[in-house]
Amino acid sequence: MDFHGLNETSGSHRTFRPGWRNKPRNPSSPLDPPRDSRSAYPEMKSRFAILLLALSLPTLAKEAPALPPELSAYQLAPAPEPTGLLLQKGDRVAICGDSITEQKRYSVILETYLTACLPELEITCRQYGWSGEQAGGFLKRMESDVLRFKPTFATTCYGMNDFRYVPYNEPVAAEYRKNQTAMVQSFKQAGTRVLLGSSGIIDTVPNWVKTASGTKEELNLALSRFRNIGIEVAAAEKVAFADLYRPMLLADFQAEKLHGPAFMLAGKDGVHPGWAGQLIMAYSFLTGMGLDGDLGTITFDAATGKATATAGHEVISAADGKLTIRSTKLPFSAGPGDVKSDDSMRAGLALVPFDDRLNRLVLKIAAPAATAYDVTWGESTRTYQATALQAGVNLAKDFETHPLLPAFTKVWDAVLAKQSYETRQIRTLVHGPEGAADLEATFALTEKVRAKLAKAVADAKQPAEHVITIKAK
Repeated sequence: MDFHGLNETSGSHRTFRPGWRNKPRNPSSPLDPPRDSRSAYPEMKSRFAILLLALSLPTLAKEAPALPPELSAYQLAPAPEPTGLLLQKGDRVAICGDSITEQKRYSVILETYLTACLPELEITCRQYGWSGEQAGGFLKRMESDVLRFKPTFATTCYGMNDFRYVPYNEPVAAEYRKNQTAMVQSFKQAGTRVLLGSSGIIDTVPNWVKTASGTKEELNLALSRFRNIGIEVAAAEKVAFADLYRPMLLADFQAEKLHGPAFMLAGKDGVHPGWAGQLIMAYSFLTGMGLDGDLGTITFDAATGKATATAGHEVISAADGKLTIRSTKLPFSAGPGDVKSDDSMRAGLALVPFDDRLNRLVLKIAAPAATAYDVTWGESTRTYQATALQAGVNLAKDFETHPLLPAFTKVWDAVLAKQSYETRQIRTLVHGPEGAADLEATFALTEKVRAKLAKAVADAKQPAEHVITIKAK
């Protein structure tokens, strides 16, 4: 039996590396169109009830800024925000969802960020995306596929298939509520902490779903109400909630105004986001985890010529404004890209405050003697006013390419290879002829293959030396 075959994943993709300009395809196996009931029923829950439930969460529910007038039809309940870090050192994270998860885009961003940017947490991940899946389908396989590996933390992303691509339907919504609740309860009974994610949005009515009906707005309004149900379930079960829907709705609205209707945040097929949308999904999950985004500060004292650095960074030498740093905490590094393309992470970074909230590697100057300085990091130079440097500038945000990008890319590549095999392991082998013949033997043999790939991810976390040169103007 072939337990390898890293490229033989369900749902084809091409390798993406930060800084590359290639554009991965959408999966060749789209979300399977489930059967639907077309009856429409009035909503059973009031917005007031949703708010009361949200306020009972162990996280803080806050009223978000009002939506633009053009989106006034969307009645979005306040989403809870974490009051602190939800992750713990050594967490084993299960990333669960449908084909949008199986695309291995937001899931790769999540795992690479947790591995490269927060190595001190020693977190490991497994990706469990399954094309066409609803929460009810996941329930049937979660004990064998997921809980056997004893995850301590899980992210979930269901709702897109569950709403069946029809205008809001109360029986369908009730089924979603029931399955989401049962899924959360099963995780809790297994000792797994949960970050319950909403679905995102759609950009067109998917013509490849034969049973789809309604308009784009009607379907997005239905998804918004499924999001509100997710908030209710999270509140009732006292677990955390990640709001993917609202950031994607607002970013899509903004992007269309900036770039025109050809920019589709939810993907060219209407459902599977390109890199811009997937970056925003990852942003929503990472902020939902309560991460503070402080990846380190390097301070240069212009009066003494000395430099200091916070945890994760070590000053090897400092002479004549040339700082040599050894870093174990890497910034998230998307590399260059087109901010006008819906298949570019750079476009996603321009639409949400990812760098400001999650990706701050700060350079400061104390006691500046000049009014402005040139800062060179790798092959790029930027000029800053001394006042800005005194306050601190975010190198991760300001430099698209930099000397830490290759080290980050090594982690990215290792994570992608591992997650690609995880899809093959579960979908092709465990749920294929091999697993049908001998399930436990299939798990045992495939785990040996996966262990090598997991070790490659751990081995990719290496300190990287880099030079920052600061010169008075």
